[in-house]
Amino acid sequence: MRIGFIGLGVMGSRMVKRLLDAGYLVTVFNRTSEKMAPLLEQGAEAAEDKATLAAESDILCTCLAMPSDVWEVYEGEGGILKHARPDTICLDFTTVDRETSVRLAAKAKQQGIYYLDAPVSGGPEGVEQGTLTIMVGGEESAFEQVSSVLQRLGSHVHYLGSSGLGSVAKLMNQYLVAVHSLSASEVMVAGTAFGLRSEQLYEILKTSYGDSRMLRRHMETYVLPRSFEPGGAVKYVLKDVRLANQLFEKVGLDARTGKSAAEAFQLAVDEGLADLDMSAVIQPLEKQGKVIVKDSNNRV
Repeated sequence: MRIGFIGLGVMGSRMVKRLLDAGYLVTVFNRTSEKMAPLLEQGAEAAEDKATLAAESDILCTCLAMPSDVWEVYEGEGGILKHARPDTICLDFTTVDRETSVRLAAKAKQQGIYYLDAPVSGGPEGVEQGTLTIMVGGEESAFEQVSSVLQRLGSHVHYLGSSGLGSVAKLMNQYLVAVHSLSASEVMVAGTAFGLRSEQLYEILKTSYGDSRMLRRHMETYVLPRSFEPGGAVKYVLKDVRLANQLFEKVGLDARTGKSAAEAFQLAVDEGLADLDMSAVIQPLEKQGKVIVKDSNNRV
């Protein structure tokens, strides 16, 4: 079984490494070729281009940034759908809108190819530990054929049904990620502005009903130590919450908190924080509150 992989960013590169460690034959392609080098040293092979990779793969994985990137890789010049063999199974780990997943699955079916939307949650550490949550929509028979591969990447693999449902589930998760990120940031800034020590306020919140996974992630790893090297960047959370808000509108719901989160993440992007970790959404709020949320022992 030959696996092809396109998109070697923070998540994709770690997925490839995990598949290599499991003994799979993996061929990779990335727009910026230097990202392939560390994986080639670990045993991956390099493809000349997307078309060649598509033609030689049994399973073709994509892990990209934006819906537009997905369309380009699948339908653009040298795209997957024009060059993959019949019965190739495409696994798209990208977080995209439901319509993109549904339309690509339909186009793939016309070519005798399977397309599964399979977005993931858990971050880089989830890939490394093999504990990702993977949400899959598409043809069930194709899912069954690749389930062993998915089990190498995640410990919570869910088959959800028809094409697009994996993307819907991921966007519901991302809505909460964005909203919880904003609310955690707001309370930490407000409490600190009143004179509470940031680390003490955090200790109280994480042992109370106000606790959340995003509160813990952001405060412990990024905000209190003042280190914003990205796991998941601000710009991607902004993209995701906007897509989630659109889903709310389609079912007649007003995405009240999602709209507020989108505004906050847009402000962070406007202030030049797009490529920092999503926890950097707190920085414009700190400016407003005229405080810095940090461990009091941290001199930064």
